[in-house]
Amino acid sequence: LDGYGREERCTGARGLPLIPWPNRIQDGTYTFDGIDYQVPLTEPRHHNAIHGFLRWRNWTCRQHSADAVVMGTVLHPQMGYPFTLDVSVTYSLGEDGLRVDTTATNVGDVECPYGTGQHPYLSAGSGLVDACRLELDAETWIPTDARGIPSEYAETADSGYDFRGGRQIGEQEIDNTFTGLSRDAEGLAWVHLDVPHRPRVSLWVDESYPFLELYTAHTQPPPHRRTGLGVEPMTCAPNAFRSGDGLIRLSPGESTTASWGLSSS
Repeated sequence: LDGYGREERCTGARGLPLIPWPNRIQDGTYTFDGIDYQVPLTEPRHHNAIHGFLRWRNWTCRQHSADAVVMGTVLHPQMGYPFTLDVSVTYSLGEDGLRVDTTATNVGDVECPYGTGQHPYLSAGSGLVDACRLELDAETWIPTDARGIPSEYAETADSGYDFRGGRQIGEQEIDNTFTGLSRDAEGLAWVHLDVPHRPRVSLWVDESYPFLELYTAHTQPPPHRRTGLGVEPMTCAPNAFRSGDGLIRLSPGESTTASWGLSSS
């Protein structure tokens, strides 16, 4: 992973949980059950709200063992999101690599809108992603406007966004969502990154994640510009709080879990 040091401030949301929505909400406004809400514009340059509320909150270690840790927090009601979520993220290491399970429980007394994502960067080693070979079997990608807001779906076939056979990234700049993911017999979809002179890195998502965002880190400042490929599992599409595309409705007391993982070979 292209991460950050123990004493460094996290930049580029690297590795962070994106809750209660991943990606963007256009203008930070949405309507849920007939009520209009406004959340803070955390991407002011584009007048959007981005990546939820939990990137900058304190998390508590709820459980710790030799091969796993459970981090948790409670998202309390606030401006634009008057709902209460208990959230835990379990990171566990096994023979197959890293597994990450994110569970959210509605501990409030009304239904709430919910989505989750996470923002790991697969490392390009000592070089840039340009030299890496990317493989993702996805039928569809989602173009966006200059603000990062999605438009209609487009087929990856015969486009510059078709990585189904695997190909070198080169100088291509990608910050888009992919869906229509091909899955194996266990229901997992895979992204593979072949890095020169290093083991292949693979990220999988279970069926709770029908969307994957790929980001070539071309807008990141040095020293992390294009040194890693953001591969972001998402339970919903960008702007889902407005479009409803993949949005989860959690009833009081209801929980939902989504899982992804990493391996190398």
